[in-house]
Amino acid sequence: MQLSDEGGFSGVRVLEALDIESLPVGRTSQVLVELVHDGLGRPIRVPMFVARGRLPGPTFGLTAAVHGNELTDVPVMHQVFDWLDPKKLKGTVVGVIVVNVPGLLMFQREFIDGSDLNRSMPGRANGNISQVYAHRFLDRIVRCFDFLADLHTASFGRANSLYVRADMTHPVAAKMAYLQRPQIIVHSPAADGTLRGTAMTMNIPAITVEIGDPQLFKQELIRRSVLGIRAMLSELGMLTKTKIALGADPVVCDRSSWVYTDHGGLLQVLPKITERVQANDVVARLTNVFGELTREYRAPEAGVVVGLSTNPVSQTGARIVHLGRVVDPAELSFQRRGG
Repeated sequence: MQLSDEGGFSGVRVLEALDIESLPVGRTSQVLVELVHDGLGRPIRVPMFVARGRLPGPTFGLTAAVHGNELTDVPVMHQVFDWLDPKKLKGTVVGVIVVNVPGLLMFQREFIDGSDLNRSMPGRANGNISQVYAHRFLDRIVRCFDFLADLHTASFGRANSLYVRADMTHPVAAKMAYLQRPQIIVHSPAADGTLRGTAMTMNIPAITVEIGDPQLFKQELIRRSVLGIRAMLSELGMLTKTKIALGADPVVCDRSSWVYTDHGGLLQVLPKITERVQANDVVARLTNVFGELTREYRAPEAGVVVGLSTNPVSQTGARIVHLGRVVDPAELSFQRRGG
């Protein structure tokens, strides 16, 4: 059902739920889907691009800004739909430009009620506002997808590589992960409460793409992310295949975890993003306010730096480095790129 548009967007369709069949073929439509209302009864609407091809095919979903302060995803979305030509597309590409609309407007990672929207899935039809929002987002939008790439960045005070989380024992998700051309892939069975995990339970192959640092547009990572999305669409037969130089194989990890401080102070992290470390290497030093060394932190095992803390002011229990344990993909029967 189409709703009236009092939001001030010219030419934008306002819908109660995503209805691809109601949208024109061979065009990219701008759509707002209404999910909940604020305390004054005003609608909170999710903005989307919907590129509907001339020929039938699958529906590929892209989602951005599930966390309201992770914004590199947004220019990736813009660039994808800038080059995407619906007249040459088989199927439909849906780009949810901002999932967590209230969080973005409040300059924060969390939803209105302070909850992590990416730990609130699948939500509840009769729950609190974040649960209802999550439930309706899945029911009104995500249920239309056949595939999903959920785009993220690091949060405040951290930095990330370009890396993908995926269940690498799932052949379709594994191939999507390789085609996304990341620096690192971390095998991660679908976690409860995440958008990716919930999509997988809905039989929608899904990956999470982490695109560098928060509040900072790194053009090279944006470019690589866009090319990766193009490669996935080509592999699915939604676009005419063109030769794309995939570059070096990603480093593959069978798991990853953070190293944390056990004391407060001023933190200096030593390795860089994507750097390899060996077990017992010093990865950080902690000093007190007078500049005196109080702690050295060492890598618990060999691995690659997936992400790290950039905030020197560290309380007890602060994150230091995100280490991935590197493996040979063949040892775990992962789907190889192009296989």
